[in-house]
Amino acid sequence: MANAPDVGELTPPNRTLMGPGPSDVHPRVLKAMSTPLVGHLDPSFIDIMNDVQELMRYTFRTDNQWTIPVSGTGSASMEAAIGNLVEPGDTMLVPTNGYFGGRMESMAERAGGNVVHVDAPWGEPLDPVDVQEAFDEYQPDVFGFVHAETSTGVKQPNVSELTSIAHDHDALVVADTVTSLGGVELEVDDWGIDVAYSGPQKCLSCPPGASPLTLNDRAMDKVLSREHSPRSWYLDLSLLEGYWGEERAYHHTAPITNVYAIREALRLVAEEGIENRWDRHLEVASALKAGVEAMGLGLNPEDDYWLPSLNAVLVPDGVDAGEAISYVLEHYDLEIAGGLGALAGDIFRIGCMGYSAKPKNVSFLMTALGEALEAQGADVDVDAGFSAMREQLSR
Repeated sequence: MANAPDVGELTPPNRTLMGPGPSDVHPRVLKAMSTPLVGHLDPSFIDIMNDVQELMRYTFRTDNQWTIPVSGTGSASMEAAIGNLVEPGDTMLVPTNGYFGGRMESMAERAGGNVVHVDAPWGEPLDPVDVQEAFDEYQPDVFGFVHAETSTGVKQPNVSELTSIAHDHDALVVADTVTSLGGVELEVDDWGIDVAYSGPQKCLSCPPGASPLTLNDRAMDKVLSREHSPRSWYLDLSLLEGYWGEERAYHHTAPITNVYAIREALRLVAEEGIENRWDRHLEVASALKAGVEAMGLGLNPEDDYWLPSLNAVLVPDGVDAGEAISYVLEHYDLEIAGGLGALAGDIFRIGCMGYSAKPKNVSFLMTALGEALEAQGADVDVDAGFSAMREQLSR
């Protein structure tokens, strides 16, 4: 028999997280996670579950009864949405303008669906004209779009126009709100979104483990009237309905500590006020945007669909993005990330989310990134960047 491994005390580095997620966790959320466990069917935990659902409805801007934290990361809430809504033989329309449209495609195919595409270049939003043409050609049953594309820094405008097209064709709409929930304007009910999923580790500044999901009555009716059960037992919403609905019947052991965490994170949203929170993200990200542009760097998306919570900053000519990312991590304990897929090596992905969205973090980032770029001989004006950043913050 092997000897017991000699593993030391857990001492991860103290990073400042300004990549595409996770973001820095609020101290109150960390404190909530240290409170004692109770059982997942304890009366006190059922009260906590009720609180989470009420707070989540507020943050999603919805009255949907069926609003829950899925036990798992954001990809679990994504798969719960798509895997339950798409039945074998259904057609799902997915976008091609970013990495997470591809993940939608993969999940829909695994659910037995037929996938068709609405095309747009990486770094651009979907054009409603193209969406209309795709609906006229394919008549899909489900339409998925990414509200805030983490891989490109693009925010989808004209959401109500897209949902109207889908509903005119009697299709259900699934929105990826992983990088928008709690950070940029999102109106699930007013915009006609049938299903929205998200993750807690971005604009909510909460560790991953309990991921927001909301479905309206029309979507839930389809889930509950399926001819065949979804392929995942764990993510079967007709079974989870028994645990998160009025019955509160055992389905699985919920991640109790993560539910504590998301409750506190959502309390912080409510205390700040959702509109105020959107404004804070916009104000701080605008200072970041002004600073990097004055430094001599561009942003990948145009201003009309710039995503404040995730800034896709263009890598200057002659700069190795990976080296710059490693430099700021090694010298400043600051995490940013590079591009994915078609934008690999071309952009830095810089998050401005949740507890990380504050002026001192932007100032810190400007120092670290400017130094990393200068170390590679890039032609950047760090002083001009600081001046523009400060001017924006003083407005």
